[in-house]
Amino acid sequence: MVNRVAFGPARRGCGGGSNRRDLRATGIGRFFGNNGSGEHSSKKNSHEVVDDTAPARLFVGLPIDAVTDGATVNSAAAVAAGIRAVRLLGADGVELPVFWSVAQPESPDRFNWAGYRAVADMVRAEGLSLRVSLRCHGSPGAAGVPTIPNWVKAAGADDPDIFFTDRSGVRHDCLSFAIDDLPVLHGKSPLQLYQAFFRSFAVEFAEFFGSTITDVTIGLGANGVLRYPSYPPGSDARRFTGVGEFQCYDKYMLANLKKHAAESGEAMWGMYGPHDAPRYHESPDSCGFFREQGGSWESPYGDFFLSWYAGLLVGHGDRVLGTASAVFSDDHPVELSAKVPFMHWWHGARSRPAEAAAGFYKSHKKNGYSPVAKMFARHGCTMVVPGMDVCMNKQHHSTGSSPDKLLVQIKNACRRYAVPIAGENASLVMTHTSSFSRIRSNILTTERMRPRHFTYQRMGAEFFSPEHFPQFMEFLRSVVCGEWDEDDAAGDDEREMAMSNNAREARNAA
Repeated sequence: MVNRVAFGPARRGCGGGSNRRDLRATGIGRFFGNNGSGEHSSKKNSHEVVDDTAPARLFVGLPIDAVTDGATVNSAAAVAAGIRAVRLLGADGVELPVFWSVAQPESPDRFNWAGYRAVADMVRAEGLSLRVSLRCHGSPGAAGVPTIPNWVKAAGADDPDIFFTDRSGVRHDCLSFAIDDLPVLHGKSPLQLYQAFFRSFAVEFAEFFGSTITDVTIGLGANGVLRYPSYPPGSDARRFTGVGEFQCYDKYMLANLKKHAAESGEAMWGMYGPHDAPRYHESPDSCGFFREQGGSWESPYGDFFLSWYAGLLVGHGDRVLGTASAVFSDDHPVELSAKVPFMHWWHGARSRPAEAAAGFYKSHKKNGYSPVAKMFARHGCTMVVPGMDVCMNKQHHSTGSSPDKLLVQIKNACRRYAVPIAGENASLVMTHTSSFSRIRSNILTTERMRPRHFTYQRMGAEFFSPEHFPQFMEFLRSVVCGEWDEDDAAGDDEREMAMSNNAREARNAA
């Protein structure tokens, strides 16, 4: 079943009367997916045909901590001003991260959606589209956001092996993929609880589907990304660029490994994880497993372990996306998507060690993203690729980085299985040169694998700062050179003043 649908009329400018003056299809609006009649140019797709030459839609991410207690919106005036500024910029909408830990913090029987509904109401009032990112695996490094519900933490106190564990026995606040189907949380499995989270959201926000909510991104791992938490426990995964460590040392992962080894006729291979793998911050050549020449990863054992490790990751993504697809069916006309990591560091090494530790194994027969793309295709799911702003620099050279080659690899896998892609930036762009140029070239590319939508991450004090916001507006202007309809749109000076006033209001209210 395909979950992508044709969108209705763009809501830009709805409900504001004749004094609401927005960017029209002759300028930025045309590039970001509107035709002259104000209709989105997206259309229903099938697995056989991917409409990847259509103009991309633009979203801006709302603050990661917009809602942290379920009941209220933090800095509501700033959030409202930010949404208004996005409308004046001519973007299609905003993205809202929705956390399981916030919506269901204290009990497996109760949800609190009041804060998130308030934000959805703000977006609807401005006539914008809303992308929702449903996160149920924890987000370490997200200031003020609980990683997992308190009642899940309590269950972990009784059975700490429900959490991913590294070789030193240190736990992550992220549920092990090996317990997906096990009734270890108040008599229910994680998949049953994820389903309840998805279903409760779908029921609570039913009135927004088909109008305001146009896209739902399903979180498949920590920080909403399909990957193992191979970074140091408690650290911010978004800032970690080491090789990382395998996360296969909780008792459930080890039991799965042991069973798989026995079924493969190599029982000894299932006793433990690789003994010669590097630690989090060590180089690939510091130990034997990822050594460039003659490393264990090239041995029959290495292929066995990495194939099992990557297969468990794909299986987890398949189960969660299958659960989400059953909830967000034809009754909820949205585009389903999920995010993969953009781990470009050490991509130049033959073993791709950072990607392998995160669960993406480049074997002799296929690249590490092909099994994931094939799984996405089964669920009609768009692949969100962060890092479309990443450029080579001196630091990247020292870690064998290759962002261009990685992006080509991901696109090739998606093209093979007719999976649409979407894009995000890896970090806020505080300069207007190479990173903004990279985003522009990735969105405006003439090749067929063009992103369906791009989300610029994310709002906050720095986003609206004098050092960033003017450059962001300049970036938008540089993308499209169009003439403004003088009878229908504000003049350049008036429009820039309005956007600057909203940016100042958002910055001061935060």
